Amino acid sequence: MRLLIELSSSDNDHITIPVHYNHLIQSAIYATLDRNIADFLHNTGFEGAGRRFKLFTFSRLTGAYRFNSDRGEITYTSPAKLVVSSPVERFCESLVNGIMTKNNMRIGPVLLRIQGVKVDRPLVVMDKERTHVETEVRVKTLSPVVVYSTLLRPEGGKYTCYFQPGDGDFTRLATENLHKKYQAIYGAAPPEGEIRIKPLRQPKLQIIKYKNFVIKGYSGILSMKGPASLLQVAVDAGLGAKNSMGFGLLDLINNNE
Repeated sequence: MRLLIELSSSDNDHITIPVHYNHLIQSAIYATLDRNIADFLHNTGFEGAGRRFKLFTFSRLTGAYRFNSDRGEITYTSPAKLVVSSPVERFCESLVNGIMTKNNMRIGPVLLRIQGVKVDRPLVVMDKERTHVETEVRVKTLSPVVVYSTLLRPEGGKYTCYFQPGDGDFTRLATENLHKKYQAIYGAAPPEGEIRIKPLRQPKLQIIKYKNFVIKGYSGILSMKGPASLLQVAVDAGLGAKNSMGFGLLDLINNNE
């Protein structure tokens, strides 16, 4: 399930926030949720194959904008739109309730009015009997996809190696991640079958600062083929890592029904 949230400034004119705003939106989401759910996600999360997941993700803000590189700010023409997605129903219900109660959302220094909320559930396949059948979809990224591995340097120490769509390690690591998310969501072993991911256009590297960390992700149009239920996990919970920091949200272009 996903929420399409329309945000406007108090003067219905412009929204100016820091260029690197992922952590601000994440904080706004936690502040809107019921306290018990927010604490559970922040401190515990959902366990799958030894990993813990928040099981939500969100998009970049969309709308007309301009950069002010000298000030490190981005200014959107009001309204701007935000998409938040999760396979966890109580998360979505809590977020909707919080939005309807508060009718605003604070993103860093700016208090924004919520002009509207729409609820959607993009489906990879419409027929529930076909959820484990192999299918193929095309998706576009609504926030950059992050896939990485932490490696050891020969001389000692660690470094982070990021992979882009089209790399063999990108597909392997993204598939392993989807298997673990599936277990976290359903409490069952994931379906058998290989996931194949390939870029349909040259992926665009995006470098984003999350608090004091630099994160590299890729945006673009992807073809994904594999068990429909695993592809649905990617659509609902995000593809790749660091989803709750605002990475890996996908939008279906078609579903080959």
